[in-house]
Amino acid sequence: MIKRKKDPADPVKASNGPALKREELIEEFYERYARQKGVHFFTNRFRFWMKKKIWAVVIGGAKLFKRTLDIVFSIWMFIILTPLFISVASLIKLTDKGPVLFWQKRVGKWGKEFMFPKFRSMGVDAEKEKESLLAQSHHADSITFKMKRDPRVTWIGRIIRKLSIDELPQLWNVIKGEMTLVGPRPPIPEEVDQYTLKDRRRLDITPGLTCIWQVSGRGDVPFDKQVEYDIQYIESHSIWMDFKILLKTVSAVLSGRGAY
Repeated sequence: MIKRKKDPADPVKASNGPALKREELIEEFYERYARQKGVHFFTNRFRFWMKKKIWAVVIGGAKLFKRTLDIVFSIWMFIILTPLFISVASLIKLTDKGPVLFWQKRVGKWGKEFMFPKFRSMGVDAEKEKESLLAQSHHADSITFKMKRDPRVTWIGRIIRKLSIDELPQLWNVIKGEMTLVGPRPPIPEEVDQYTLKDRRRLDITPGLTCIWQVSGRGDVPFDKQVEYDIQYIESHSIWMDFKILLKTVSAVLSGRGAY
C-alpha cells in the first residue's frame, strides 16, 4: 500500500472525517491521476472508459486464443500419437503386468487439486519405497525430490522419462482446462505444504505441460531457481513467449538434459 503524507484537507487521509466509500475512492483516484488538463471533463472520462474496455478486450482475447490453442493442439497430438500411446502402454503392461497409468494428486491454479496422469515409469510399489530414498535426492536441501539413478525406475521407464513421453497423458488435463500447454509445472500437495508466500506465487496461474525451467535443465534446476523462473513467466508471459518455450521444449526433450 502506498503511504502519503497526512494532509488535513485530504478527504482520503483526514483522521477526523468519515471513511470514504469505494465509489468515492475511485472518483478521488480518477481526479488525481486520470484527468488531463485542458481536456473537457466528459471527453476525458470517455477516453478513460475506452482505454479500460480496450484493455479488457485485449486480455480476454489473449486468454481465448491461448485456450483455443490448448484444445486444438492437444486433440491433434492425441490423434497423431495414438500409435505411440498404444506401443508404450503395451510395453509397460508387459514389463510387470501393472497398471499403464500412474495417477497422482496435483495442485493447480489457486490451490485447486486435480488428478494428474503419467505413463507409469516405476515399479508398482514405487511410492512406498520413496521414503527410504529421500536422503539420496539430487535436490537434498530442497522441497522437490529428484534422483539421477532412481532404482524404482523400470527399463521402459528410463526411455519414456528421457524423452518426456511419460508426461503426454497430461494432454487430457489440458483439454479439460485443468492445465495449459505452457505454465508452471503442478506440484504435489506435500510440496505445497512447505511453500513460503513467495513460492505460492507459482499457483497464481494455470499449470502447464512445459515451462521456462523445463527448457533450462529440467531436473538439474534447483527448486529456488524453478520458483524464480515461474515468477518471471507469470509476470511477463505472452503468446509469443509460449511459442518460444514450446519450440525450445522440442530441443530440450531431444537433448535429454536433466531428465531422470
